[in-house]
Amino acid sequence: MGSKLKIAGLLALGAVAGALMSMQITAVARNAMAPLPVEELQQLAAVFDRVKAEYVEPVDEKKLISDAIAGMVSGLDPHSQYLDKKTFKEFRENTGGRFVGIGIEMTMEDGLVKVVSPIEGSPAFRAGLKTGDLITRIDDTPVKGLSVDQAVKRMRGEPATKVQLTVFRKDENRSFPVTIVREEIRMQSVRARMVEPGFGWVRVSQFQDRTVEDFVKKVEELYKQDPKLKGLVLDLRNDPGGLLDASIAISAAFLPENVVVVSTNGQMAESRMTLRATPADYTRRGGADPIKRLPAALKTVPLVVLVNEGSASASEIVAGALQDHKRATIMGAQTFGKGSVQTIRPLPGDTALKITTARYYTPAGRAIQAKGIAPDVFLDETADGNVFAALRMREADLAKHLQGPDEKKDPEREKAREEARARLEEQMAKSKEPPKPLPEFGSAEDWPLRQALNQLRGLPVVASKTAAAEQRAEAPAGK
Repeated sequence: MGSKLKIAGLLALGAVAGALMSMQITAVARNAMAPLPVEELQQLAAVFDRVKAEYVEPVDEKKLISDAIAGMVSGLDPHSQYLDKKTFKEFRENTGGRFVGIGIEMTMEDGLVKVVSPIEGSPAFRAGLKTGDLITRIDDTPVKGLSVDQAVKRMRGEPATKVQLTVFRKDENRSFPVTIVREEIRMQSVRARMVEPGFGWVRVSQFQDRTVEDFVKKVEELYKQDPKLKGLVLDLRNDPGGLLDASIAISAAFLPENVVVVSTNGQMAESRMTLRATPADYTRRGGADPIKRLPAALKTVPLVVLVNEGSASASEIVAGALQDHKRATIMGAQTFGKGSVQTIRPLPGDTALKITTARYYTPAGRAIQAKGIAPDVFLDETADGNVFAALRMREADLAKHLQGPDEKKDPEREKAREEARARLEEQMAKSKEPPKPLPEFGSAEDWPLRQALNQLRGLPVVASKTAAAEQRAEAPAGK
């Protein structure tokens, strides 16, 4: 962070200039739609020729065309994207929950990679890395100055290749090298534990291919520990979303069979549908239904769902469905507000188009695009109030976002953001250090989790000190 605190955006946006190949273009009817804009396409072709002939140094024609496609798609909205070969491969790894690396859940702290937890059975786990370890060097490269993405890319690689990490262990006050052999890792998008007798915590960090199966296994383990579970916290904070069918399945785990979970509406007939809590709508190609293995008691166990500004897309579908059906108490902060559906269309050359095809609506017909889900109970991040909440970006802050219903600028939110930025800059100027990071989700110091447990136990809940006005303005009708 410099003298000015910079807000990290969720997406790097920007239209890339480019052009089409120089060619003769004939206007044709496109399924009864308007004819192609021939003049504009010819102009793009002319730009391509000029760039090719006059740019200061030779240019790669294929890259120009790829950039033209990327620019065309990125200009639509923040979530539509042209996926080139490399990006498409990374996308499939992320949604598939598999990658080649060392196997750690990580965050950044003071410019260093902090191990949140080593993935059980991974090379990092076997090498003895522990929660709280700080990685200071990756091979010969200091971590200070690297972005999260840069650090991740250096730790990933090809199977059976080695990476040397320099690790600082705080509680032992020592640094030491660790050599780890990379291998294929299965990401764990679900964590769970008994936080106290009778009360369980299940965290879903992303909706991936294996999320439903992992969710079922974790819940089964909780019920083995306590068959008479008194309450459950479903933690969706900072869950950016993912696969739609996984969100339908997780919703179905708590809801009566066949009730509406979400509906979608778009230009194409296939984009207009209603999805329900039934295996036909969340299992793939007639596959097995792991939800059937869950204890029947899960349908009625008292439930709290934790959300925050980082809860987006599929996690908002789950929160909205459970809220509309009055199955859970939603606690936390206003969610991100990504109420759109993206479809992956494979293209030749191992590329693909990720394009927004529909808006989605909660069972009660609420459109959350650029608005989000308002919790039933607003909570602060810490006992002392919010530290970073006002600075976090939401869908409405993104350039070229799809407009939400009756969307308008919120001057109070803008004012809160400026005040929060000023407070943090003043704090850093005095202490010469960045603000203390928030406690790890699920830890004993996790303030929102403590309030969720109070809600389940029927004890007083300390609601937000800073979101009273937002609560009145954004709470769902009838609440």
